[in-house]
This record gives sequence, C-alpha cells and structure tokens, in this order.
Amino acid sequence: MSTFTDRVKIVIRSGRGGDGHVSFRREKYVPNGGPDGGDGGKGGDVVFEVDGNLNTLGAFRHNKKYSAENGQDGGKKKMHGKNGADLVLKVPAGTVVLEASSGKVITDLSGGNVRAVVLNGGRGGNGNQHYATSTMQAPRYAQPGGAAMELTVCLELKCIADVGLIGFPNAGKSTLISRLSNARPEIADYPFTTLTPHLGVVERDGDGFIMADLPGLIEGASEGVGLGHEFLRHAERTRVLLHVVDLSLQDGRDPVEGMRIINRELSAYSKELSEKKQLIAASKLDAMAVDEEGVSTLERVREEALKTGMELFPISAVTGEGLEALAGRLLSLVHEIPEREPERQEYFPEEHIEEVLPYTVTYDSKFKRYVLEGPRIEKMLGYTNLDSEKGFMYFQNFIKEIGAIDELLRLGMKEGDTVKVYGFEFEYIE
Repeated sequence: MSTFTDRVKIVIRSGRGGDGHVSFRREKYVPNGGPDGGDGGKGGDVVFEVDGNLNTLGAFRHNKKYSAENGQDGGKKKMHGKNGADLVLKVPAGTVVLEASSGKVITDLSGGNVRAVVLNGGRGGNGNQHYATSTMQAPRYAQPGGAAMELTVCLELKCIADVGLIGFPNAGKSTLISRLSNARPEIADYPFTTLTPHLGVVERDGDGFIMADLPGLIEGASEGVGLGHEFLRHAERTRVLLHVVDLSLQDGRDPVEGMRIINRELSAYSKELSEKKQLIAASKLDAMAVDEEGVSTLERVREEALKTGMELFPISAVTGEGLEALAGRLLSLVHEIPEREPERQEYFPEEHIEEVLPYTVTYDSKFKRYVLEGPRIEKMLGYTNLDSEKGFMYFQNFIKEIGAIDELLRLGMKEGDTVKVYGFEFEYIE
C-alpha cells in the first residue's frame, strides 16, 4: 500500500552562471588579434509547475536535494557558453511552497497559478572581448559567472475540493462518498480508517463538484494530536464542509458532544475554517439509536443544528434515503460560494537564500595568515596578469565581487594582515 505524502522538506539550488572566457584571435595574417573571449551561459532556474496527473508529493520522499544545471563557461572565438537547463519540479495542484525557517508562503500553486520560478540561476560572466578599450587593447581578464543560490523549502499539499467531509472516525464518511461519487475508498470498522484524503466527483444532470473524504478528526487535532494539522490543512481549500454525524451510537460517542468537539477544533485552528459554510449529514439513519425516554439521536442532533443555524440532512448510505436532497443542496452551495483565491507570491525569502560560495577562506595560525582558495579563483589567476596595474585591480575587484573580502573580514581579517592566494601573498589595506 503506497503512502500518501502531503508534506516534505527539500533543498533546492539554482545553477551557477558560466565564467566569461579570456582568449585572443590567432590568425595567420593577424599577428596582434584582439580579444575574442565568449560570455558564460546563465545558470538554470528552479521552477515549480503543476502536473494534473499528480495527487501526492510522494516523488519528493526519498530525494531531498535538487539542483538546476550550471551555465557553461564561454569559449574562444566569441563562443557563448550554453545556458544551464532549468530544474522543473512537478507538483500536484494545491501545493504551497513555503520558506522552511519562517514558514512564509513563497507561492501557492492553485487556481490559475500553475507555474512559479522560485530561484533564479546565476548570470553568465562577460568574456574579455567586453573589456577592450583604446588604452587596454588586450585585457587578460573576464567576468566570473553569478553564484548559484540555495534555499530550504517546505512543500505542503492542500487538496483542492469543493466539499470536504469532516467528522470522527467511523462516522460514515467513506461510505457516503462511495455512494455519492465515483470514489471507491477502503471501508472498514476500526479507528482511523481513512488515513489519506479520497477525492470523488459527484455528478448530477451534467453538473458536478469534487468531494474530499478527509482523515477523521479527534479531540486535540488543532494542536497536532493524531492526524491533526494534516487533516485541517486539507479542509482549508474547500468551499463547504459537510459534517457527518453518526446516529447509531455504535462507537459509544454522543453525536451532539462530537459535533461540539469538532467545531471547537475548527475554531482553534483558524477563524477562516470555523466560518466556512457547514451542513450536517446525520448518517446511519437506518440504525438510529433511541434512549430509554424514547428520544432519538436524530431529535437531539436536530436541536443542536437549530442552535447553531446549520442545515440538517438525515441520510442513510445503506438505503439511499436523503442522499439526492443532500447532493442537490451541496451542488447549489458550490455554485453560490466563490472559489478561494490562492496566496500569490508576495514574499521572497532573500535573507534565507544562501549563495553557494565558489571559494573557501581559512586562517593559518602557524604562519599567521589568511588563505583564500577555490577553483574559480585559481582559474582567474591563470587569466590575469598581476604585474600590470589594471590586471591587479581587476583581480582585486573580482575577489570583492564574489564576496571573498566580506568572508575574510567576517573571519577576523584586519588592515595589515596577510592573505595567501595560491602562489601569491597580499597585504590587506582598507
């Protein structure tokens, strides 16, 4: 039996931009050819996209890290590096992408919002062809590509359904949805029968709506007890809640007290959820209980419904009594109540996005100096003529641009300290 997955935490990384290239024309009759280093390609973006064939986040259960493709470096003869391929992550409709640390919504993929770019790839670096001037006709430097970006996000799936069935386990929700719709949930007589949401389409006279049989509530759900937040999260998407109450007393639970418990949980979870339109389906009418004084459970539930102003529909999924009247009323309410607008991408988690550094900075206590290393720094040293003033200035700007100076300062570097970069040593001057 497959596991329904509706919440995962993953790490996403965009692609690094390709470095610009340093090269010069080498033609037989052009002994002093100019710079022809090409630009680097842009790194790939990280994109979330709705796939209508998916209904779970199970694809993300085992792999927790996802990376877009890096842009290729530029080449000689002004060859532009290939752009890195975007990473397109397919998710079911109703998926919310949140920044993991703050819990703030980055994008809500529901309604008409079916595609969102969450991380942009690094820009491609300019080749040395861009730096030729009248006084510097052979620049031996190029621009590095923009860094990759990394972010930890949570994906939460909130089922998109027009009507959500709520009620305690074994209240009759699974049987009801199997009678009203094309859904065929597993039905059994034990607590927590429904551990995953089941969606069914209820059709009447060419019209219809989607109904979700949601996991059974228990007391304390708003605080995360039992299935708790997992259930309540799915209920948020619905337009109407259908509260299924068991009239049979087979599980020993008083139906009126059960109604009050569940409504307290809805109110504790969110004001929006507690204010949703709610109908009461008094189920198992064919097995309705009557107390010693001759008062039926249906009478007591009807009295409670009058107090709360909720519409009551006595039904029996076994005999079919009351089902058509209930389906007709639900259909009319679905047309009356507008669909909930998705939360748009209003928050961009800049402070939580980490730049994937293309270098390392350490302190060598033995020689009392800082050490700056990294393949891109080594590559840039090979490109750059440090004996020339402009070349030296360009290298300084390069290590500043990639954030290496800031990292060294965070490590404790002060004016006059020595920084070793492969075979070179520099004195830091503010």
